Amino acid sequence: MTTDNRRALIVRGGWDGHQPVTITDTFVPFLKEHGFAVAISDELAVYEDADRLAATDLIVQCWTMGTISREQSAGLAAAVRAGTGLAGWHGGIVDSFHDHGYHLLTGGKFVMHPPGFLDHTYQLSAEHAGHPVITGLGDFAIHSEQYWVLTDPRIGVLATTTFPPDEPGDRPTVMPAVWTRTWGRGRVFVSTIGHKPDDFDVPEVRTLTERGLLWASR
Repeated sequence: MTTDNRRALIVRGGWDGHQPVTITDTFVPFLKEHGFAVAISDELAVYEDADRLAATDLIVQCWTMGTISREQSAGLAAAVRAGTGLAGWHGGIVDSFHDHGYHLLTGGKFVMHPPGFLDHTYQLSAEHAGHPVITGLGDFAIHSEQYWVLTDPRIGVLATTTFPPDEPGDRPTVMPAVWTRTWGRGRVFVSTIGHKPDDFDVPEVRTLTERGLLWASR
């Protein structure tokens, strides 16, 4: 328990298939236990409220396949540049909007996933083993969607997942799956894991996601 008295803003909506309300609700008690006053918005217009974002220490975004205006995208990027943290998982952050400025901010963009759910593993970065998001954790397996993404080479990759050779490809492909980046004075945490609520029943998924929220916060 802490008494930081920080402010977290959960921004959720878009495609219902990612259950933005159900999954983000599971993180509200954790945030409150760590000293955050938690507010929730189901409108992207909140990204145009510069004063509110400036007073926010952490934005947790879970919004899939939406449309963000130029003003909203710029407002979000400006807030993070000034120090507000941004964090999210799966399609709620890497398949949110078709906006180049937004993709530069988050450091990655969803491209595809193989059909359905499949068993696959995540390998934690030996180079960044001491990072507070993954320290003490080990590689783990999950039965869910596996995301293929395009990423900015300037991100710090904390975990990867490997795709086997396929028809057009001739070798396994190692794909970034969990990463961090800085944007001005702000921090960004992204995990591609978390299509469904029970993905977070995997201890490593829950732990690294919770740690990612804390790491990203101002």
